[in-house]
Amino acid sequence: MGAAALILAAGEGTRMKSALPKVAHRILGVPLVRYVIDAAHTAGCEQVVVVTGHGAETVEALVGAETCVRQEEQLGTGHAVMCAEKALEGLTGALVVLSGDSPLLRPETIARLVDARETSRAVAVVLTTTLADPAGYGRIVRDELGKLAAIVEDKDLEPAQRAIAEVNTGTYCFDAGVLFEHLNRLGNANSQGEYYLTDMIALFRAEGLTVTDVATDQPEETLGVNSRVQLAEAGKVMQRRINREHMLGGVTMTDPELVWIAPTVALGRDVVLEPMTTLMGTTSVADGCVLGPDTRITDSVIAADAVIDSSVVVESVVGEGASVGPRAYLRPGTVLEARARAGTSVEIKNSVVGEGSKVPHLSYIGDATIGKGVNVGAGTITCNYDGVRKHRTVIGDGAFIGSDTMLVAPVTIGDGAITGAGSAIAKDVPAGSLGIERCGQKNVDGWAARKRAAHGSDE
Repeated sequence: MGAAALILAAGEGTRMKSALPKVAHRILGVPLVRYVIDAAHTAGCEQVVVVTGHGAETVEALVGAETCVRQEEQLGTGHAVMCAEKALEGLTGALVVLSGDSPLLRPETIARLVDARETSRAVAVVLTTTLADPAGYGRIVRDELGKLAAIVEDKDLEPAQRAIAEVNTGTYCFDAGVLFEHLNRLGNANSQGEYYLTDMIALFRAEGLTVTDVATDQPEETLGVNSRVQLAEAGKVMQRRINREHMLGGVTMTDPELVWIAPTVALGRDVVLEPMTTLMGTTSVADGCVLGPDTRITDSVIAADAVIDSSVVVESVVGEGASVGPRAYLRPGTVLEARARAGTSVEIKNSVVGEGSKVPHLSYIGDATIGKGVNVGAGTITCNYDGVRKHRTVIGDGAFIGSDTMLVAPVTIGDGAITGAGSAIAKDVPAGSLGIERCGQKNVDGWAARKRAAHGSDE
């Protein structure tokens, strides 16, 4: 059986000062615990078990298909592993133990731990790093030969041990069978009255079993998130890591510090991302697109060579060569087909805008199907809601919708039809016809002069 991963995610995170459990907080739209789960799977872990506690239901909803076990009382990391023993019953190979609040840990580092256990035949491998300021971390204590002897938690350090800069990162790989055989020997005689998983190292050593360590020279990947400050710090590291990979893959970012991309986003080559662009969720962007500045796209598909300027796009599809913005809002269910345009201050919801059609400015299009080659004049509104139900508007190929037209749904404008500017169209307009609805214009001679005389000149 391949390696398994046990993710400890039961902590409350009091320093977060939040109603949310700590591991449910997000970086680039993704919960902390999901980063750890995904890293474990990418590293080759076939089974993932998550230990939950505070806010268990919230965390379990984020975990998805993974196995969850509950630690009803938080009595330490060793106790958390005890809670998972039944879920891991029969496991005899490698068990990687990870912290649910360490989103920056790389899959290749996890794989190194598993490989080190196999090659050294050790019963435990500890991931360590060296910090300029190790305060708050458990220290790595070595024997006279420089071998790992014990891990001492920060609150239990002796004065001489506080100078040690090498720290425990909270990431381990155990021989699962040996670990569970010895786990019941853990005690809680420490300042916290907890069962420390770290005490297993000294226990194994005392029995003559081999323990070893692997060091990472990238301390940032071991950063745990315990406060909002650390959440922001981890977010910045993740932002830079993701942006660097995309730039190496052929994406241009004019200012990468002002571009935010979720790890679930896919980008093609020769994409240009201007400052203040945010790409979230399952968004995919094809080759040659120009996005931004000041653009937010979530869970959307952007086809090749599309241009989106200063706009918001949510759960929508933007076709090849289409353009959006500036200041447009594409709401869920919108499809812009190839070379279509949604221009300045346009809002579109649950609608299809056909190939080459234009909604250039100052319009609301909701629950509509617009054919090919249609021009929608400025100020057009589809009146899609009657107070009870939504109704659809259908506009045929080649139609011309005059400025300031209100289309009172349900209504159909036929192929090649025209609506007069300022009309409220509540009846179908046949193909090739003109639909116009206006009150007759009345001019009152001399009215303007009389008004000025009555109220005085503006000058």
